[in-house]
Amino acid sequence: MPELMDIVVGDLHFSLRVWQAVDEDKTPTVLLHATGKTARDWDVIASGLCAERTVYAVDLRGHGTSDWPGTYSVNLFAKDVIGVLDQLDTGAVDLVGHSLGGLVACVVAASERRGHIRKLVLEDIGFPHPRPPGLPDRPAGDLPFDWRVVEQVRPEIDEPDPGWAGIVARITAPTLLIGGGAASAVPQEHVAELADRLAEARLTTIAAGHLVHETVPDDYLTTVIAFLAE
Repeated sequence: MPELMDIVVGDLHFSLRVWQAVDEDKTPTVLLHATGKTARDWDVIASGLCAERTVYAVDLRGHGTSDWPGTYSVNLFAKDVIGVLDQLDTGAVDLVGHSLGGLVACVVAASERRGHIRKLVLEDIGFPHPRPPGLPDRPAGDLPFDWRVVEQVRPEIDEPDPGWAGIVARITAPTLLIGGGAASAVPQEHVAELADRLAEARLTTIAAGHLVHETVPDDYLTTVIAFLAE
């Protein structure tokens, strides 16, 4: 079972789930979830990774038991993650992100902290392109996240900042991109474009749709562990 950790960055509290490795020689891994998910979304994957490395799964702001401040953007998420990494003070980490978490991971890996990102894993994200705007309907009942995340971040993704080309160009960490294949709503040509734009990247497809690590965790773990071990 993971341990729970609370970290304060600025005036916000962040909740982490931590799987402590027996072998401390491997680089720690930090996991970033998608919109509407929480750190618990990574439980199966973290349990597979922690045999050889300590794993930290972060509840992003507005998700799970981290604070819900009501203001959200990709840059704010990234700033928070950089603050969490600074508080952890582990040195280099491997950073894994799914969907929104992958975009956040890109910004972190392009930041002044990019020298501390040893390797980067991006699950089913493509290079951002404009797409028809539109907000989904809010599901009924209580949610494990602040719906204002969708209201504020979805427009940012629908009409991405032109600065994304520069962000991607600044990423130097060796990167593994895992595309979800034809069943994913993410255009796979955009995943391939992101791989082409990165300084050192490889692209593999696991035909499981957008939720690769949830749908086929064994295949996902085999692929990620092999990449991190190289």
